[in-house]
Amino acid sequence: MLPNLKCFSLKSYFRFQQYEQIPSLLRRMPYLEHLTLYLCIKDQHRITDGTRVQDDILAHMSQLHSLTFYISTYIDSGELRHNISREHIQQTFINIGQQNATTIVNRLSRSVVECSIFSLPFAFDYLGSLGNTFPNIIFNYVTYLVVEDKDAFRHEFFVRIARSFPLLKDLRIFNIELQLSSDCTLSSDHSQSYSMIEYPHLTSLDVGYSHRDYLEQFLNETKACVPCLTKLKVSPRHLKIVTKNFTREETRRNCANIKQLITLQPLDDSQDYYHYFPSLQN
Repeated sequence: MLPNLKCFSLKSYFRFQQYEQIPSLLRRMPYLEHLTLYLCIKDQHRITDGTRVQDDILAHMSQLHSLTFYISTYIDSGELRHNISREHIQQTFINIGQQNATTIVNRLSRSVVECSIFSLPFAFDYLGSLGNTFPNIIFNYVTYLVVEDKDAFRHEFFVRIARSFPLLKDLRIFNIELQLSSDCTLSSDHSQSYSMIEYPHLTSLDVGYSHRDYLEQFLNETKACVPCLTKLKVSPRHLKIVTKNFTREETRRNCANIKQLITLQPLDDSQDYYHYFPSLQN
């Protein structure tokens, strides 16, 4: 027992299986007043919802004044007895008097569903998984974000990302689907025209395991402004295609400040390459 412990914080950004050890640990802290949890749990047969929070945590902590949490559960969809409903999960929090909490349900693939629950306002600087569907709230503290989904991301999705994550510095994108373009309009010459998105603090972008359209989304200056981008992880083949072998003017500006270029395979050096990335450091 830890009877004198009043505050406790546990954060795990990596997916782990031994969830049952968490309630066992917390039961040793019966007089805890402030608890912070960031957990990513994999290979579970049931989701973590308000009922589970009540049974595993709140029921054993009568002195608890504040609970700040983000709990993400990854489930094999084949083992679910019924479809996961965001509304149903939300109701479980209302049932236990936790109105300041919300839910995101994201289908990462045909076989994996992610269910995330978290307290409001979102208090962490790291969000390890976000898909096409997320609530209209501002994540004021998040600087590191991973987005992934089995469905393609539209341009409008990135508009929402810029609005909802005003301090975003590090962005990783996992999506192999061709980007949908129904958000664009046609200009007078019938070319696609997008609203330009500003990411004033973005310094690191990882699109190494994504469709090349998402590299285009961030390097094309008509779609994005990334004045602080200094680190880029990318497929060299995609980089050559999007920049037209380092000659394309629309992507030159957003490459100008990149100091660290990480490619999944070696990139052939050329004079155009060095001119295109004048800030590269050895």
